[in-house]
Amino acid sequence: MHKQQTAPPKARLRAVNTEEQGQRIDNFLIKVLKGVPKTRIYKAVRSGEVRVNGSRIKVSYKLKSGDKVRIPPIRYAQVNQPAVVPPNLLDSIPVLFEDQHFLVVDKPAGLAVHGGTGMQYGLIEAFRQLRPETEFLELAHRLDRETSGCLMLAKTRKALLALQQQLGQERTIGKYYLALVEGVWKGETRTVNLCLTRKTETGKDKRSVIDRNGQQATSKISPITRYHHLTPATLVEIELKTGRMHQARVHCSSSGYPIAGDRLYGENEFNKKMKKLGLGRLFLHSHQLKVRHPITNKPLALEARLPSRLLSVLSKLES
Repeated sequence: MHKQQTAPPKARLRAVNTEEQGQRIDNFLIKVLKGVPKTRIYKAVRSGEVRVNGSRIKVSYKLKSGDKVRIPPIRYAQVNQPAVVPPNLLDSIPVLFEDQHFLVVDKPAGLAVHGGTGMQYGLIEAFRQLRPETEFLELAHRLDRETSGCLMLAKTRKALLALQQQLGQERTIGKYYLALVEGVWKGETRTVNLCLTRKTETGKDKRSVIDRNGQQATSKISPITRYHHLTPATLVEIELKTGRMHQARVHCSSSGYPIAGDRLYGENEFNKKMKKLGLGRLFLHSHQLKVRHPITNKPLALEARLPSRLLSVLSKLES
């Protein structure tokens, strides 16, 4: 007796509603295809498995209300078994500001902003799971896993689009970082304009490299405290005028002042010295955001103090 064969799964069409317009196609698919690895989603878009209104699109395509998205029948496991987030995790993430429209948190180092390869969950998944009463919650921007500090999350689609407008086209949000760099900084404030492009090698970490044909990247770096005694180093403030991947790290390194604890762009000998002083992470902290409220347009200045472990390293340099 022959076994009855089941029909192969079929692709489906999904209409984009007004609440979803403005989203990038990759972020849209990450929500629709919950549990599917991002690498598989990007592959589906680039290969043409995903189409919008019958046409191939790029992963950066922004959806419009009424768009018809072809969602391919991607097989994946444990869709209904999300990673269990420790209930007390949010206790370790200070909330710097919150209302019904958006919130700003002080992200700890070591916690990715979202789950991915080798990580079952990130900050956004944690907040969604541990705050089930919040119907809408999206990252307005990102921080590297090893970078701590100010991070914005939108609680409504309208707030998300307004924040993205400030971050992107308007570039009116002030993003200020503190970093400890190798060497005694010469001179005062300098502006670094070096275009960057992403470079991915099989089996290696993603990197940003200087490329005159890449995306514009501008950083304003100002020295705060110079340390001469134990080992030459400088605490600097970095104002990011743009938001490219690893921008602060590449701009500091290319200027001759690599950031302490940076395993991709830093100096091994300097990192070893810093490790002896108790530095077990990248010394990069998003300490201040200057932003207009996405709904009221009221100016806000939000600050996240340096973590105690970073303050401890600075105190040892001073002694």
